Amino acid sequence: KDLAKHAQSGGQFFGVHASNDGKIMIFAGGIPLKRDGKVVGAIGVSGGSGDQDHAVAGGRCRSVLTPPGRADLQKENSSMSHHYSGPDFSFPHGDARLDFTDLYAFPKPEDPEKSILIMNVHPSAGENPSGPTTTEPFAPEALYELKIDTDGDAIADIAYRVRFSAFEGGAQTATVRRIDGPQAAATGDGGRVIVDGAPVSTGLEARITEAGDIRLFAGWRSDPFFCDVEGAKNNLQFTGDDFFGDKDICSIVLEVPTSALGRKEVRLWARTLTQGDVGWIQVERGARPAQAVILVEERDAYLAGEPAKDGRFIAGFAHALEHTGGYSPAEAKRVAGTLLPDVLPYDPTRPASFPDNGRTLTDDAFDFFIRILTNGKVTEDKVGPHGDLLREFPYVGPPHQSRLMQAPHAMTALRNRT
Repeated sequence: KDLAKHAQSGGQFFGVHASNDGKIMIFAGGIPLKRDGKVVGAIGVSGGSGDQDHAVAGGRCRSVLTPPGRADLQKENSSMSHHYSGPDFSFPHGDARLDFTDLYAFPKPEDPEKSILIMNVHPSAGENPSGPTTTEPFAPEALYELKIDTDGDAIADIAYRVRFSAFEGGAQTATVRRIDGPQAAATGDGGRVIVDGAPVSTGLEARITEAGDIRLFAGWRSDPFFCDVEGAKNNLQFTGDDFFGDKDICSIVLEVPTSALGRKEVRLWARTLTQGDVGWIQVERGARPAQAVILVEERDAYLAGEPAKDGRFIAGFAHALEHTGGYSPAEAKRVAGTLLPDVLPYDPTRPASFPDNGRTLTDDAFDFFIRILTNGKVTEDKVGPHGDLLREFPYVGPPHQSRLMQAPHAMTALRNRT
């Protein structure tokens, strides 16, 4: 019974029911060994959950494949086995549509009286195993939420909640609600409707909805995140190969009056929720990219948690940083404290620049993370911003592939960036 839900299409144990005449059993926890792009062997692990087995196998891969002359990375990479497997994690509940990837916040370039908030979810493809996800943009049974703390206590005072209709005939619509006050910190799908029935973009053209002083875009776009994933998995030996250069993402882009956020610094985060037996269940949350990869042991608790209670994860962050970056215990704890709570500070009166103030689509957030993770031993992955960004709303570039009138298909990819 416990294994049944994970054996469904898109689950981490899909295929376990087929043994290929007793010769081969499909099971999570195996990783091919590659050197210079060629498969030279494989390592398989079993005994824990799929994520645990994969993390342990990943650690052994790094140990085996440590390049000659890089003994300095041997200890570091074996210690990172539980902390740098982010691209290999399964989607929340096996559903790519629930996967939160990135959060951006910046003043509107041509009008500083407006702010742009972008929540990206549902990657078009995974890295391990390689393959596409469903063409259906958003889950109608899910809730996509932007949280805004206006007084510095890491508890939401404003929330924007987005729900989507069923995907029928290749079409879907969005409804956005705003919640102010104590209810913004609660869980639910209520609130004042500010955008209703907005069409979701599935083609190359951006379908934009205006409702008073609010603008909304929701749909497929080119993924603006840039990172050398293979280099990250290969002992941080970066070659500048951008995994996301030809990938798409589902974006929720809001343009709101800056005055609606307050005139002082706010702190933002995003989360996705799905309906369970006892109501809404938070399955993903975050603000700063890639942080969850150094909390594998506590990953479920982290993704289900709230920023106001992130202090409980400082010790785990610090422990990971001692090993990945060679920090002293005191320094590791200090650095961990700068990463938590997992919120994005944003002062709309100042230019946006990650990590100090918001995040633009060209900020190299991954390089910042790598410098922190390695204590400056590695400073860049040799990948830069994408060239397909727009100068006007919705700013995120057009998708690489049109999905007009395509029926959804099974989700087979596995990836999680946060």
